[in-house]
Amino acid sequence: MSFEGTPDLSGCTATVTGPAQGAMTNCSAGGGPPRSLKLLFRLLDLEMYGVDPLVSQPDQPMSFCSSRSAPVPGPKPPSPPSLPSLPKLPPLPKLPPLPPFPPMRQMPHTPFLEASACQHENWTNPDYKCYWRAVNPDTKVAVIFGAIAAERYGTDMTLWKGLQGRGDPYKTLLREAITAFLNSYSSLHFPYHSLSVVQHFNLALMDGSERSVLHAALRFKHANSGNGHVTCKFDPCK
Repeated sequence: MSFEGTPDLSGCTATVTGPAQGAMTNCSAGGGPPRSLKLLFRLLDLEMYGVDPLVSQPDQPMSFCSSRSAPVPGPKPPSPPSLPSLPKLPPLPKLPPLPPFPPMRQMPHTPFLEASACQHENWTNPDYKCYWRAVNPDTKVAVIFGAIAAERYGTDMTLWKGLQGRGDPYKTLLREAITAFLNSYSSLHFPYHSLSVVQHFNLALMDGSERSVLHAALRFKHANSGNGHVTCKFDPCK
């Protein structure tokens, strides 16, 4: 509320009057004791006062006030019907035992990482046929050694047939060159690698003299025989 003028309300009190004595209160809150006004702030001609709470309730409800009853819980929902138990499944029949595994095939001995030198008799031996890996016996000589070899030995000459050559310098050169080529793929420590065998073979043919052919064949022969200190590491194929 507001007042005209500038009255000093600091000495005033405020109170809330309750119902008449003995009147029904409908269990409402009652008025409390008078409270002094407190000046909150003053600005020009405007003053604002405050007061502590004026309404109070008794600690315990009056006897004529009905106590608030707790809500009555609703009916409990019915529990779902229990499911019938499932019948037991019959036991599974026993599986027949597995047949035994066949014995593993024994792999041939691999001399690739060790020094090995085998002569043409070893490469034509049927017991060592499993060591033909990079090429097969029916591979054409011209495919391995190129056009110069094809011109000299023909295009139908196979590696297997070339390993049978003897009695002629050029046949001997071809036999030992094929053997050296096979050894180069069989052992990492063989003195010639495959491209070197092809190169030395073609250089001997291009020279055209039997002396060069025989010298090249002899060098291949020494390498294929292990130069006297390396043996053939072949094991019979199973």
